[in-house]
This record gives sequence, structure tokens and C-alpha cells, in this order.
Amino acid sequence: MTRAADDAVRHAGEGNLVTVASGASPSGPIHLGNLREFLTPHFVAEELRRRGIAVRHLHSWDDYDRFRKVPAGVPAEWADHLGRPLSAVPDPWGCHDSWAEHFKAPLRASLDELGVRMDEISQTQMYQAGTYREQILHAIRHRDRIDEVLGRYRTKAATAAETDEEAAELAASIANEDEPAGAGELARFPYKPWCEQCGRDTTDVTAYDDESTDLAYTCRICGFSGSTNVASQDGGKLVWKVDWPMRWAWEKVNFEPAGLDHMTPGSSYTVGQELVSSIFAWQAPARVTYAFVGIAGMQKMSSSSGGVPTPADALAILEAPMVRWLYTRRAPKQAFTIDFGPEVVRLYDEWDALRKKAANPAKRDAQVLAFERASSTVAGGTLPVPAVAVPFRTLSSIADVTAGSADLISQVVEHVGFPHTSVDELEPRLGRAMAWTASLPASERTTVRSTPDTARLAALSEDEELWLRIFLDRLPAELDLDSATTVVYGVPKVARGLGFDDAPTDEVKADQKEFFTLLYNLLVDADRGPRLPTLIVALGHDTVRTLLGA
Repeated sequence: MTRAADDAVRHAGEGNLVTVASGASPSGPIHLGNLREFLTPHFVAEELRRRGIAVRHLHSWDDYDRFRKVPAGVPAEWADHLGRPLSAVPDPWGCHDSWAEHFKAPLRASLDELGVRMDEISQTQMYQAGTYREQILHAIRHRDRIDEVLGRYRTKAATAAETDEEAAELAASIANEDEPAGAGELARFPYKPWCEQCGRDTTDVTAYDDESTDLAYTCRICGFSGSTNVASQDGGKLVWKVDWPMRWAWEKVNFEPAGLDHMTPGSSYTVGQELVSSIFAWQAPARVTYAFVGIAGMQKMSSSSGGVPTPADALAILEAPMVRWLYTRRAPKQAFTIDFGPEVVRLYDEWDALRKKAANPAKRDAQVLAFERASSTVAGGTLPVPAVAVPFRTLSSIADVTAGSADLISQVVEHVGFPHTSVDELEPRLGRAMAWTASLPASERTTVRSTPDTARLAALSEDEELWLRIFLDRLPAELDLDSATTVVYGVPKVARGLGFDDAPTDEVKADQKEFFTLLYNLLVDADRGPRLPTLIVALGHDTVRTLLGA
């Protein structure tokens, strides 16, 4: 991030405002892979703010993009909106003004929680307000030069493909980004009008007059033939590979990240960096490329397909600084996978260990810098963390056993050695632990027995009977974590004639393993579960004695 900040300053020129940019199409849920598009410029902007350099994070919502496909779970009749701007497609769930707004809103809320502040631009509003009229006319006047560049990169892309399959993928990608806007001499027209009749972009430019700027078109879907005047009307947009470099110049962008898929031969960035200088008199912004983010083994995400975790899903389980940390602790080009299963517990352990390390000035290193960048922002200060940081594995184990009662969890937490004055002091981690535990499949949850296992109690061996007798005799009425730990580990020692504080022999260690399994069997009908001392404190003295047949 520091190197990217240096590059952005060099691009802007010393003393000038630095513009870092991001962009996203609200075609579907903005998932955790898309989040890199937002966080990368955010971290660069934060680095510049720490240096006292004037910077703005400008985000473009590409809500003037076409609606490309109907995802699963959306009524089939939404196919009638294919080809229309995302901002003109109604929200099938009825809670927002448009399809685009439906997917912008939750991302905005998540970014606010993550401390990301940015100036937002709606491309629908920009185009419809006529903001880009001069840029559009400029591109049309230079359409032959644009077509020459696009044609050359189409050839490069095909040459770079090593297999027929790669060539087909590249061709599909290019066609997807630059669909022909016309036919014949106008086949590669850089501006695509929306059909006045049906509102779609399924139009072919049939005529254009450079002097009057009158443009005629026909619609391939509804058959309408119409016309528009580019100099005075705003019913269309530049094709994507021309639109992006045009906006770099108009917005004076000095830094913008891009996914690896934008860096292939003939892709948006490689074409754009030539068009922006040769057509729009601007230098391509400094950049970093970022790799994909997977979810528990999933490969590249597609936000229009749905069904992939979003930042809101992550924030339901991970504290906001931790979500930021997942991204800032890795180079953007490094792909990684977020595992919302058992790995969450290890992730919290790692985060807590790093927090303790960061508190020691003698241990400052790159890891600590990543922690600091994740934990606070220049304008907003420190992001919310619990006043009393109970280990996540402890909170989740207690939440599992207590069926998610916040007040009961608070009481147990007090007993296991984390004094606090209110449940609020455990937040936001407590809510995350409860949500994560509730999300686990039944096979991974802990189910406390409702009645004693009389059959198992009747079949106890002599050693097992002795262990339970000692355990019930030594179990204190007022439980805390230390006393429960002492009894759980000490019972097999006493049974072999040792004291609670004596070192265990090999025989005792073997007995402890069997004894622990017995307790799990009798308390939660399993061979393993949460740490036994925590489980015993969570269940309480009376419940434990009842289930053990006292």
C-alpha cells in the first residue's frame, strides 16, 4: 500500500489532489471478492491521509450497465428486462427503487461498518445529465483510431491464447465487453444508444452524421427504428472499453486497482491504457492488480450468480477490523480463501495474539502495521472492538451449550474468568459468536442431554464408577473455570493415589483420556465437544450432577 501510495502521488504530481478510484457493477450481490475493489483504494487513501496528503476515494457505480441475465430465484418474467440499464430494472423483491439500488444498499451499510468512506458517482445520473456529452462526441470523432486500437488488441488476444479453449474464452470476453454498436462501416461504433421504444441496448447504429451528430438506429428485439442527437440528447453510453479510459481522464484518476481478469491481452485495462493517452490526453492511472477470493474451496466468484457470501455475511461472524485485516495482511495479487467453518476459531486466536503483539512497541513489524491499518481509520478512529475480549472459542463454546442466551452466556463468562459489568462489554464479539454457532450444521453443534443416560450409567466399569464418585465428591457447588479444570484433570490422579497438584504419570494420562470421553458421553452424547471445564461451568453444578446420576 505504501508503494501504491507513492505511485499515486507521482501520477498526480507533488502538491496536487490525489484521486484513487474504484468501480463496481451492481448486477448482483457485492461479494467478498468484489470487496477487494473497494478496500484496495481505501487502504491507499488511508496511507496518503496519514501522510497529510489531500486525497479522495471516488467510487463509480456502473448502474448504467445492461442487465445481462436472470439469476436463480428471480421470476422468469424478469427476462423481459434483459438489455436494459440496471438502474431501470425494477427490484423483484420490492424493497428498493431498482435492481441496482437493491444491491448497492447492503454494500453501503457494510462499508460504513468497515470504516470505508468514499464519494459515490452513479453512471446513470452522469450519462443522463449530459455530463459526458463532449467526451462522447470526442470519442465518436476519433472512432477510426479507437477501432484501430481495439482491432489490434483483439489480434493480440487471439495470438496470446495457447489453446482453442482459451481463444474461445478470450473472444467471448471481448464480445461481452464490446458488443458491436452498428453494422457495416459503423460496426465498431463506440457509442451505443438505448432503444427509445423498449429501453434496451440491443441496437444497431445505421447512420451517423458527423456535422449534425444525428444518429439513427434499429432495435434487434422490438424492431423499432429511431434516431437521437448525440450533441443534445443523452440516450446512450460509450462501450465499456472506451467508457473506462474516458472516465479516467474526466475524473483525473491517479490510482485504480483492477482484477487479474482485466489484465489479460485485449482486456479492458490493456486497451484502456492506450486509449486514455491517445484519445483522451490522460495517463493511465497507477494500479495494482488483485487476485480472487475464494470461500471454503470455491474458486472465482461471480456476483450475478448469487449464493456467495457478502461483506454483510462476513461481518455477522467476524469483527469489522478482522474483515479489513483479511485483506490488508496480504498482497493484492495473493489469492486467499475465507473459511467460515472451524477455521473461524483459529482466525480469532490469531487476531487476538496479534493484538497483544501490537501492544508491545518492541515488536513492531509488517504484521503489526497490517493490524494497525485494519483496526482504525484516519477520520473515524478505532473501529468497534469488545471492551472485554473473551476468546472466541470460549464464547462460541458457551453459546453452543447455552442455546444462545446472551444473559446466560454473560453469567458463564463471568464464572470462567472474564469479569464485566454488562453484556455490552462483550460486544460486538458476543453477537458474532452466537451467529457463528447458530450457523453450524446440527452435526457440529453440541447437544446437551435432557435426561441421564441410565443404560450407560448401569454399565460403568469399576474404574469409571470410581472416577465419577471422586468427581461428584470433589465438584464444588460454586463453579469457576479454575476449580472445574482442577477437578476434571485431577480425578484420574486421585484414583491412582496421587494428589491434584502432582504431575500425571503415563497411566494417569491414559486414564484422563478415557475419563474425558466418559464425561462427554454422559453430558452431551458425544465422544468430544467443547473444552470440558468450560462445558461444566456452562452447564452448572446441578445439571452436571443430575446427568452423572448423582
